[in-house]
Amino acid sequence: MHELSTYQLSLIALGAIAFGVWLLIKGGDWTVDNAVTVAGRLGLSKLFIAATVVAFGTSAPELFTSINANLSGFPGISVGNVIGSNIANVFMVIAVAAMIAPVVFSRSDVRLDTIVMLVATAGMVAAILAGILPLWGGLVMLAALVGYVFYQYKASKLDVDEVEEHDAGGRFPGLMLLVGILTLLVGSEVLVQGAVAGGLALNVPEAVIGMTMIAFGTSLPELTACVAAARKGQNDMIVGGIIGSNIFNIFSVMAISAIARPLLIDPRFASLDLVAVVAVTLVFAAFLLFVGKIGRVAGAVMAVCYVAFIVAQYTVADSLVVVTP
Repeated sequence: MHELSTYQLSLIALGAIAFGVWLLIKGGDWTVDNAVTVAGRLGLSKLFIAATVVAFGTSAPELFTSINANLSGFPGISVGNVIGSNIANVFMVIAVAAMIAPVVFSRSDVRLDTIVMLVATAGMVAAILAGILPLWGGLVMLAALVGYVFYQYKASKLDVDEVEEHDAGGRFPGLMLLVGILTLLVGSEVLVQGAVAGGLALNVPEAVIGMTMIAFGTSLPELTACVAAARKGQNDMIVGGIIGSNIFNIFSVMAISAIARPLLIDPRFASLDLVAVVAVTLVFAAFLLFVGKIGRVAGAVMAVCYVAFIVAQYTVADSLVVVTP
C-alpha cells in the first residue's frame, strides 16, 4: 500500500482541524440557542438547563474517556482527566468567555450550585488523599448527583415567574439541543484527531500531544458552548454550564468510573495537581459567592495561570510527587 507523504498527512490533518473547528462553532450555536428555547418552553431557568442538560452533554467526552481508561487498567487517565478538565473549565473556558465579554451573574442564583461544587471537590480531594475511590464511594457520589439534579429541577420550576419566549432554536428545540451537543462531541473528536495526526506527521512526540491537545480536547465542548453563549450575552448559560460541568465531572465521571471498577489514584495527584484544582475551585467559588462578575482582566489573569499550570506539568510536576509511607 502506498504510504502518504508528510505533506499529504499534514494537509489531511489541517482539513480535519478546520472541519472540527466548524463543527464546534455550529454545535455551540445550536446548543445555546436551543437550550434557551427549551428552558423557556418548559418554564425552566436557563441556569438549570445549563447546569444539567448542557453540562452533562459537554462532559460526555470526559465520561467515556475515563470509564474506558479505568476498565483498560489506566486509572491515572481517569483521575487526570477530571482534575485537568475542572481546571481548564475555569482558567481556560471561563477565562476566554470573560475576555470576550464580562460574565455577570446573580450571586444568589448560583449559591446552591457553588456549594455543591465545593462539596464535590472536597469528595474528590478525600479520594485523592486516600488513594482510592471505592465502589461505595462512587455510589454515594452518583446518589448525590441525582439528588442535586432533582432538587434543582423542582426549584427551577418554582422559581421561574415568567416564561421567556425565545424561538431562536427552531421548531424542534429538544431534538436540536441533542444535535448541538452531539455536534460538539464529534467536532472535538475530529479536531483532536486532526491535531494528533498533524503532530505525528511533523514528528512532535506523542507524549507532548497527549498532554496538550488531548487534555485540551475534552474541554472543547465546554469552551465552544461558552464562547457561543458569551457572544449571545447568555451569562447564565456560561456560569451554569461550567459549575454543572465541574460537578458532573466528579459526581458522574469519577463516580461511574469507580462503579465500573474501583478507582486507584496515583500518589502524584496529591501534589501539584491537587493544589491546583483546589486553588482554582476556591478562586472560582469566591467570584461566584462574593463578586458576581468575572471581567476581562480577571479572565486574562486566569488564562495566564492556566498556561503556567501547563508549563509546570512539563517542568516540575514529576519532582513534586508525594511519597506515601
